[in-house]
Amino acid sequence: MFGRLMPNEGKFFELFIQHGELCVKGAREMVGLMTNFDDLEHRVHAIESIEKQADKVTYHTLDLLHKTFITPLDRDDIHQLITRMDDILDLLEDAAQTISLYDIKAITPEAKRLAELCLACTEKVKAAVGLLENMDNSKQILTVCEEIDRLESDADHVMRAAMSKLFRDEPDVRTLIKLKAIYELLETVTDRCEDVANIIEGIIVENA
Repeated sequence: MFGRLMPNEGKFFELFIQHGELCVKGAREMVGLMTNFDDLEHRVHAIESIEKQADKVTYHTLDLLHKTFITPLDRDDIHQLITRMDDILDLLEDAAQTISLYDIKAITPEAKRLAELCLACTEKVKAAVGLLENMDNSKQILTVCEEIDRLESDADHVMRAAMSKLFRDEPDVRTLIKLKAIYELLETVTDRCEDVANIIEGIIVENA
């Protein structure tokens, strides 16, 4: 089925891969931001630039969807998949801008760990969409999706521990509010990665 794609059909998979690469790039910048606060504004600008590139890929995908009569996957699946992937970078941009706007002076180990889990999740998203063109890869794709679920669960645990520590040990209310917002945004990035994994799992069930 997928080996006999019309030119427009194959482009969808290319666009998924392009977007996946941008998600990884954005998450890598976020880890860099958490590692070196001296480079904050440069990192924030880089994430904003990557998000704009991803928006163009999303727009191109949706435009192609409207113009393509026969699509390689269910039209709604294509729409949901690229939209949820775009949410990943939107949230990374929100997190970066929030760190800058809130004038946070130092980042916590928990926030850095959440950023690292965001990166790990986006790497798995990229891997999953890279395999999606060939349904012979279905078993491998499902394994990658399970790994995304596990990473999201890890992020939940880190988030809960971070919140507990924050409310227990942070005496400054403003700092507490700022860090809480950062934790929530980063953890939500992993939620959106899990959403992508769930969509891909549904695609496998429908097409395998």
